[in-house]
Amino acid sequence: MPEPRIEVSPEQIARVVARFYERIRAHPGLGPVFAAHVTDWPAHEARIAAFWESAILGRPGYRGSPVRLHRDARDVRPGMFAPWLALFDMTLREELPPETAAAWSALAHRIGRTLRAGVTERETLPGGIPKLL
Repeated sequence: MPEPRIEVSPEQIARVVARFYERIRAHPGLGPVFAAHVTDWPAHEARIAAFWESAILGRPGYRGSPVRLHRDARDVRPGMFAPWLALFDMTLREELPPETAAAWSALAHRIGRTLRAGVTERETLPGGIPKLL
């Protein structure tokens, strides 16, 4: 196994993911979007925990294309990533030591920029012209 990118345990990852999705479900703007796509919350949380275990700990197990999933979800908009990341940052700060929270937050923001770019690309034509239909 490779060295972990961040000193965090699988149990801490699972706890952060569970708490984050509690917040997402309660959020007035993000909750309905997630509810439209997630029908099995425990399975979704396990999948996202596997994603983070792969990204942080180098563990195998996650299979998928987050950029494609977010790009193809027609109701995910670029402006949703700021509140999404703010909720994630809040959760990290409450659940983890400061250094661990900061390192994971930096990784999450890099990934968030990639996801936002995929969604933005879906909504623009060559040259950055917005798609209106």
